[in-house]
Amino acid sequence: MRRRKMGALPQLSESRSSFQPSKDHGPVIEEIQGLIKVCKDGHVERLPAVVDVPCTWAPEPDVASKDVAVGHGGLWARLYVPRVQTQKLPLLVYFHGGGFCVGSAAWRCYHEFLARVASQAPCVVLSVNYRLAPEHRLPAAYEDGLAAVRWVRQQMSHRAADEPGWWLAHCDFARVFLGGDSAGAAIAYNVAAQLGSFGVPESALLKPACLKGMVLIQPFFGGVARTSSEKNLVQSSRSALSLTTSDCYWRLALPPGADRDHPWCNPLAKGSPKLEDLRLPPALVCISELDVLRDRNMEFCKAMRSAGKSVEQATYAGVGHAFQVLHNYHMSHARTTEMLTHIRAFIYSR
Repeated sequence: MRRRKMGALPQLSESRSSFQPSKDHGPVIEEIQGLIKVCKDGHVERLPAVVDVPCTWAPEPDVASKDVAVGHGGLWARLYVPRVQTQKLPLLVYFHGGGFCVGSAAWRCYHEFLARVASQAPCVVLSVNYRLAPEHRLPAAYEDGLAAVRWVRQQMSHRAADEPGWWLAHCDFARVFLGGDSAGAAIAYNVAAQLGSFGVPESALLKPACLKGMVLIQPFFGGVARTSSEKNLVQSSRSALSLTTSDCYWRLALPPGADRDHPWCNPLAKGSPKLEDLRLPPALVCISELDVLRDRNMEFCKAMRSAGKSVEQATYAGVGHAFQVLHNYHMSHARTTEMLTHIRAFIYSR
């Protein structure tokens, strides 16, 4: 395997027939090169594609960071709070990407990106470290997302300046946003959909806080029928997501036997809740021009508008999937700056 730069993922490819058997766990039946191997007996090996960093590492000197336990089930999150504030700040509950199978709130690339979001938006960011598939298939990640929102609501009653509620005094809970990239964007959407379902008690879960919007960056949705970009957009060696990689993630993340038109994968499928019936907040959808998900993201935006939902759509030229965290395209830094500007404008217009 080629040596790679720290913080960048290797080219992701997937095959199901040419793997060497594992000495202790039998043959490898699924693999995304450089990221994850799944053996026949269910053993999962995740490779150190991106280095973990502690919350004390400060890429943005004006942002304080701390890891916090979220409830009692092992769920945790990393908080980012700007040190200098003249007013209370919006809260962005964020979910990292990784096809539901890899990734961490401690990955260096997410630590850097979210510290920058907190600094430049500015806002308080709660980056949730949810359970991963295939050990915890969907809806586990969606359940963890909802649990994180429930935890935020519970913490509001503390309002303490010391541990563990030191960060609460910095938040304007009248401006809460859900966000994420790739699989994390799918989590943010599904949590918002649960909160906005008619007749579901969870719809009052955030009160007295107010969910003002969703920041969906390259949302990882799928479907049995291929879109044009999935069929025709050739991925370069810099790409973080190919079609075969996407399919592998979904095989590992969905319940056994489910196809990609399952509601947890395809929000526009026949069996999914109708968008018209959901109380969804306004959305900012960030789309990458060279992403295989481009057309599926655009179809999602079109369907949201047809259902009467408020959608802002931003497309970033010359870059592909996860450019804002992996910096794997020539234009990544410039486009990331554009994205941060769009996120700031979206949050502060609500």
